[in-house]
This record gives sequence, structure tokens and C-alpha cells, in this order.
Amino acid sequence: MNGPLIIDCLETDCFCWLSFQCFSVKHKRCTFCIIFLPNSNTNNGKMMKMPMPSIDSVKVAVRVRPFSQREKNSGSKCVISMHSRTTTIIQDPKNPGHTKTFTFDLAYWSHNGFQKDKDGVFISADPGGKFAGQKEVFHDLGRGILDSAWQGYNTTLLAYGQTGSGKSYSMIGFGANKGIIPNVCEELFQAIENRDKNQEYQVTFSMLEIYNEQVRDLLSRIKKPGGLKVREDQQLGFYVDGLKSVPCENYAQIERLMEQGAKIRTTASTNMNASSSRSHMVITIQFKQVFLDRHLTKQSSINLVDLAGSERQKSSGSEGDRLREGSRVNLSLTNLGNVISALADAAMGKKVLHVPYRDSVLTKLLQSALGGNSRTTLIAAISPADICYEETLSTLRYAERAKKIRNKAIVNTSTLMRESRAENDRLLPMMKTFPHLLNINEDPQLTGVLKHFIQAGTYPSQLPTPALTHSYPFRILDKHASFTNSGGKVTVTPYSKCKVIVNGVPITTKTKLQHLDRIILGSNSAYLYIGFPSERGSEDLSRFDYDFFQLERAAAEGVSADKLGAMNSGDGKADPSVLAVFQDYVKLMPLVAEANQMSEELKKGLNMELKVKNLASSDSRGCDLQKEVTVKVTHQRTHQVWIWSKAKFINRKFLMEELYQRFLDGEDSQVSQEDDPFWDPVEVVHLGSAHIWLQSLAYCMKFEEQVEFLNCDGLEEAVLHIHINPCSPTGQARGEEDVVTDPVDLLGKRMDFQIRLVQCLGTKWLKEDAERGVQMGYRIYDLPNILYTKPVWKTVNPQIDETVQFTTLNASQEFLNYLQTNALIVDLWGLQEGCAELSCSRLDLMVTGEGHILVDTKKISTLMDTSQSTSNQIAELYLKLLKLEQETELLRNINRVLREENVLLKESIERTSSSQEAHQPSSTRKITWMTAQGPAAREINQMCTTQQASFDREFARALKVFYQSMNVARGQFLKLRHYKPPEDDQMLRPFVHQQSQMLKDFGDLLESSMWKLKNDVALIVKQKKECLSHME
Repeated sequence: MNGPLIIDCLETDCFCWLSFQCFSVKHKRCTFCIIFLPNSNTNNGKMMKMPMPSIDSVKVAVRVRPFSQREKNSGSKCVISMHSRTTTIIQDPKNPGHTKTFTFDLAYWSHNGFQKDKDGVFISADPGGKFAGQKEVFHDLGRGILDSAWQGYNTTLLAYGQTGSGKSYSMIGFGANKGIIPNVCEELFQAIENRDKNQEYQVTFSMLEIYNEQVRDLLSRIKKPGGLKVREDQQLGFYVDGLKSVPCENYAQIERLMEQGAKIRTTASTNMNASSSRSHMVITIQFKQVFLDRHLTKQSSINLVDLAGSERQKSSGSEGDRLREGSRVNLSLTNLGNVISALADAAMGKKVLHVPYRDSVLTKLLQSALGGNSRTTLIAAISPADICYEETLSTLRYAERAKKIRNKAIVNTSTLMRESRAENDRLLPMMKTFPHLLNINEDPQLTGVLKHFIQAGTYPSQLPTPALTHSYPFRILDKHASFTNSGGKVTVTPYSKCKVIVNGVPITTKTKLQHLDRIILGSNSAYLYIGFPSERGSEDLSRFDYDFFQLERAAAEGVSADKLGAMNSGDGKADPSVLAVFQDYVKLMPLVAEANQMSEELKKGLNMELKVKNLASSDSRGCDLQKEVTVKVTHQRTHQVWIWSKAKFINRKFLMEELYQRFLDGEDSQVSQEDDPFWDPVEVVHLGSAHIWLQSLAYCMKFEEQVEFLNCDGLEEAVLHIHINPCSPTGQARGEEDVVTDPVDLLGKRMDFQIRLVQCLGTKWLKEDAERGVQMGYRIYDLPNILYTKPVWKTVNPQIDETVQFTTLNASQEFLNYLQTNALIVDLWGLQEGCAELSCSRLDLMVTGEGHILVDTKKISTLMDTSQSTSNQIAELYLKLLKLEQETELLRNINRVLREENVLLKESIERTSSSQEAHQPSSTRKITWMTAQGPAAREINQMCTTQQASFDREFARALKVFYQSMNVARGQFLKLRHYKPPEDDQMLRPFVHQQSQMLKDFGDLLESSMWKLKNDVALIVKQKKECLSHME
């Protein structure tokens, strides 16, 4: 190498030239020349000291956004308040009296109190209001970044928060409301134009994305398998090898580069790489100030980082999943938290042995920003909604830790380096001439950045995608579908098995497109078709957002908020909780489609489908249970079934994407069974529930019925044959003479009853696979554990035939109320070969001396709780209680015998009195005559008493028939309640006819039941009146 090497920052006031030579092993000579330049920062020939690093705390700002439309639909309440520019208060929605206060450098209230000006910019509705718009945020944060950059400091802005909290809005902005990044870039160039002409300025721009621990250059259309490598240099620190850095001369160039990066990021998302909510975006602006008269430069690195959604690091996001720690998607944010915590501890004086910068790609690249050579600002974006309380609180605590970090920023000087400048502008005049496709993305910032023009002729869908040699029907391929522009119309034709959806309906043949048709290519790549100029009007395209596409798709598949029961509240208002479930369902639809296709490509043999848990289920009082979205997973070959929660499915999909990415990169995608996200141990599956109303038991009447097991879709899964019989302590069935007309007659008395599960008929689970089995489980009243039947395998109509006797020693009013208003819920569980069978421990159950299970044990439990001194005392007290009950029953029997003997004694006395009648004096004849009439009167009285008992039995029998009819009617009503109309208009007429017939049958049953009860009661009353007239 020949030529001078200029070394900066050597303090001298004269020029020096040092030259020396060296020889290589091949005897080649190399000359090194070192020039020592005079320092222009000397003062009167005296040496100036090197600038010392400044100790800066990380500046933290918090910003709360308005309610999203989903939060409004869910009826969310605001739990955030800000009473000053630095204070943020969060209220616990479950405990409104509990609040937590956080103090930061800045607190921005952007929740309400705003309006649009004539340019569409959000401003405060009240000049003295506390609303903070984009202008105020930039003034505080963006200008601080620019000031530091002009001084020569490295600066970093981190945007942190859960997905949808407003990070991208603060960083990028939307429409006329520009965010920090475009404002920083624009004002940077405005300031450059007004600077000293003796200075030169160099601005370079780079944009990268970190997803799944892989780095992608968003300014390069070439995707390197495995991503770009992060390397370490002793002088530079960590850097991305091969990252493209583009020189820019004005703000317009940066705008185009940001648009290009956004397009590539959108394309990556389209092809199942990272969606915007699951990847980090890092924009780096290298800003050099060249001082020509001093031959020196100041250099600042401006890092603008939009972090991934913070909820991805939440451990409960994969609750109950054996692979919850396996996903690298969560790794970077988790390690960022570890780095922040370690630096915060160090700043507080705690001993920290190691700061784990090297544990993730993100923390490597942010090493200088956190605890290093940078002035750093963190903006924490939060949701105001109560349903996001946990995430918001986590974000605030995260920000509170970050505030404690201390950085050591210095002014950076370097030698002059001139770089080539090149930028090509791409014009789109075709927008005014040809129809085209406009991309629609879940992130509004990425919507509309891709335009695919359809010129005259037939073209394959050459949307920007990687070159593929395999057929992936859920991805956009080079030849996914062909678009034909001919004769003033445009048609689309899918290739082979490639998936194309138009207006929510899958198509397989050539289809003509109309202006504003919605097209989905693959599983989730959405496009809006913009027709010929003659077809266009002044339509509002903003309504065709991502949610519009997904709602239309859901409706086409027969899923709607009404079907989920959103309007069942009776007041005409939508149930917010059901709407939230519907939103979850719609959001998961494309994810499930992607997961199914990954399973197909990787030959895993799984099919996944969305289900709504408790769609048609109710609690023991008949009230609807809380609904939630689940994913039913079925192995197509073995027919094994799993039910995954929403959180578990999302976590598994992250892991599936990791495995799938390795497959695409040509790496080995084979993993052990334990590490395979497509595998789980075989488990028991909940098939459905049956409701058996217990009202007849409150009248000591037996119940025998066949009841439907309804699955999560409200359809019949099987039929349960069940008996519920009142009985004696010995298990003997009670007769009609034991029926009571008022449940209060049972208050304080002992009650025994048996529940007998006889048979399960027509079980669909067993019809689908003859090797399966079933079990049933139920719990009544205050029973602490669920009782399970023995497993039955390999028969469609399993014979259960299990009887359990229950006893309440002292029937409480609460228990009697429970019997009159509640149902016994019997759950049907599906067993699969290799799964663990269900069982329960009876150690916690209280039993009588005969071995019957005790219920309604509140008094017993209270008595036992007050005598907790030793277990022996408890056992002794319990035995005494049982003995007392047995003695009470014995006294009742003795009392019954004594009453019978008393009747016999009275009859004997009356016969004796009758034989002595002739010997009584005349003065007592009237009394004697009356006495003589006694037996006859008593006979009549006894006859009426017997007749009264007969009336009671007849009345009890009538009640029994009525309650049985009501049980049937209640079942029909529940079936009607969950019977939803079809989406197909052609099926609507048969549905209306069937619904009308069911309503008629339901009405007839109610009317006939009431009529029979009235007739039976009228007959009993008539007979009773006749009896009373005879007595008179």
C-alpha cells in the first residue's frame, strides 16, 4: 500500500511526516506514511484536552393512544390518567381502588380531546387542553435527537409497547400526521440547506429487520438464506456484514427508500416471514459533518428502532404449552429486558458481573445505545383499555427500569470519507391508465405500498416474491394466478391448486373482476382491485382495510357475530365479550390457514380448525358460559385429536414458522419429537355436556330421561340415558306416597338420592374411530371433586350402568333452592389410545356410615372448621354427628310405632265406653248419645283423613307429570336458542319452515302441559269439596 494514512485527534500544532518501509516474506516492499496534522482546537499554541464522555440517563417518554375500534366494540374503559406532563397513573380494573403511579421525563396524553384541522392534522380541541399531537412529540423528542446529532453524539430512539399500542404511529405517522422519523429526516435536510457553505454534509440511510434472530436488509431485494451476519470489530463494535447503506442528498430520496423498505417488509410478511408486529425494524442514518478548513468530521449515528410487540415475551402467552420456552421469536425482547435490568441494577450501585449483550442479535446491535456511547430515548406506547391492563402495566414497569440506565456519550470525530451517490426514481404514470392491485396489510403503515399493474394481455401474478421451485399453494408464487386484461375486462385464473379468494369466496376457475373486488392470494395476502379509470369514482378506499377483508372472509365461511350469540342479551345491544371472541376468531383465521399449509408442506399430517369453546354451553342455571376461541387439531392418519387454546396455538405457530424457514432455506428441518411443534402427547378431549334439571328431586320425585350431549357447536354428540331417584338411607326407591307438594317440607330433614348413568347412545366420537373410548364426569352442588365413570372402549353405545348415592343429613334452604333452579351437568370425555384416563380422589369426600357421599355439608364443614385442633377431634366429632343422626332416625321410628299404638288404645277405650252406655243415668243420656256417636264421627274423620292423603298423592302425581313435561320443554327451548339461520339464501326457506314447526311444537307442549295440570288440579279440588260436603 502506497500513500498517506491520516490519523485523527493527535494533539500537535505543526505538520509531521513519518515514513518507513517493511518487506514481506516474498521480498515485496511496502511504504507506510503517517501524517500528524496540526490541531485547530489549540488555544494560543496550548493543547486542548480531549472531550470527556457525558453521563446521560436514558430519557423515557410515555404516550397513551385513543381507543381502537375493537376496544370500543368491546365496551372498554380507560384505566390510564395523566395529571401532569411527567406523571402516569394506572388503575387496576379488578380493584378500582388500587392504582400505581409512574414518573417519567415526559407523559403524552393522546387519548382524547382532539380534532382535525383543515389539513387533516390532529390538534387539541381546546387551546389549553392536554392533548399531545405529533407536533408536540416531535418537538420534545425529535428535536432532541437532531440537536445531539449536530453536536456529534450518537443518538437512539426506541419505540416499545404491545402490538397496536401506537408505536408505529409515533415513529412513522399516518397521512398528514407525520411521525418522528420523517420529521427528523425532513428537518435534518432543511437545516443542512441553511448551513455554512464551508462545510459539507454526508447522509447515508440503511433499513433492516430482525425476525427470528435473522437480519434482513430491507433495501435489498435479494434475501440471503439465514439472513445477514452480525460481526464484531474491535473499533466498530457489532455491525451487520453486507448491510446496504445508501447516500442521500435530500429528504425525497429518504422518503423513497423508506417506501422501498416498507414494500420489501410487506413482501416478507406476505411470504410468511415476519409480520410487522413480530419483527424489529431498525433505521440507521449516518450523519457526517465535514469541516473543510479543519480536515476533520463529526459523525453521528442516528438509530430509530421500532421494536416488536412486547406481548410476545409474555410467558402466559403460551400457558400450558410444553414448548413455551422454545421460540426464538421471543428471545430478542426477553434478552433486551435482561440487558436493561442488568444496566439498571448497575446504575443503582448493585454488583453486576455480566451484561448479556451477546445473547441476541438485537442487543448486540443496541449495545452502544444501552449503557454505551449514545444519547438514548425510549418512547413507551400504551393502550388505555382495561382489557390491556396487564400488558400496559408491564410496559410501564419496563420503561421504569430503562430510565435508570446511564450512558456514556462522547462527541465522535473521524476522517473525511467521500462516498458515491446514486439513486433512481421510479415513476408510476401507469396508475392513471391501467387497472391494478393495491396491497392491504394488517399494519396500516404497510397498506398501499405495493401496486401491481395489469396491462393488456395475460400475465402471471408477478408480485414481488422470492423465486420458488416448489408449489406452495398458500404463498404468492411466480405463477400463482394469471390476470388477463382483454376487451375492457380483467379476469383472474388460479394456477393448479393455488389458493385464490375473491370477495371472501374461494375460486378455482376464471373469474371476472369488478372494480373494488377483494382478492386474497394464498392464505393471507390481500389486494384491492382498482378497475379501469372509467369505472372509478370518488370512493373512500380506506374502508377496505384488513379487518374488512377478514370479516368478509369469515361471513363467507358462515361465521358472524350473530352466530356466536352477540345479540342474545335481549336489549338489542351487542355483547362486548362475544364481539371480542369474534375478533379473535377472525384474527386467527389466516393464521390457521397458514399453519395447515405448513403442516402439508412439511408432511406433518395435521389439520387445524377453529372452534368456539362454550358456543352453545350454559352453566347449571342455564346462563351462557364465557366463550373463547380454540383450535381443534386432528392427525389425518391416526385420527388423534387435540384442543389447543388460542395462546398455545399462537406460540406453536411461531415455532412452526422457525421450522418452516429452515425448510425453505434448505436446512435440515427434522427435529426430535419433543421439539416438534406439530406434536403433542395424546390427551383426553372434551366432547360435550348434558343438562339434567333437578327440580323433580326437590319434590321427592324420580326422574328418568334421555338427554342430549351438545358439543361446542351446539350439535348432538350423543344421548345420555340417566336415572335420578330419591331413596331411603338403605337405597330403597321412594314411592309416590313420599312425594311432597312443597320443597319446604324437606327442610332440615335427611335426603337420600341416587344418580345412575345407564348408557351413552349413538356417540359420534366412537363412530369416527372404533378404537376410541369415553368417560363421563359430573359434580353436584358443593361436591369438591368431579366424579368420573369407568372408561368404556370400542363400542358405539357404551353401557355405563354406574350408580352413586348421595346424602344430605340436614337439607338446607340453599340446597333446596339449588335443586329447584339448577341442572346437573354431565360432561362427556373422549379417550384416545395412549392417553391417561380420568380419575378423581375420594379422599376429600365426606361419606356416611353406609358409604354414601355427603352433599350440603356447609354446616358440617363449619363445625369441623371450628374444631381444627387435631385430626382426631374432627374424626370424633364427625362420628358423633353420624351417631346422633342414627339415633334421631331411631326416635322417629319409635314415635311412629307409639302413634299407631295410641290409635289402637283409643279404639279400645271407645268400645269399652259403648258397652257401658246402658248403665248410665238419664241425666247423662245426652252426653251418652253424643259419646255413642263418637266412633261414627271418628270413622268419618278417619275416612276424610285417608281421602286427604289420597288427594296429596294425586296432586304430587300431577306435579310429577308436569315437571317431566317442563324438562322436555326446557330442552326444546335450549335447542331453539342455539339454532342459527344458514348463510345460504336458498336454505333460508327450509330453515324458516323448520323453525316455525319447532316453535309450534314447543308452544303445543307448553299449552298441553299447562292444560293437563289445570285439569288435574281442578279434579282434585272438586273431589276435596265433595269430601268436605260429606263431613258437614
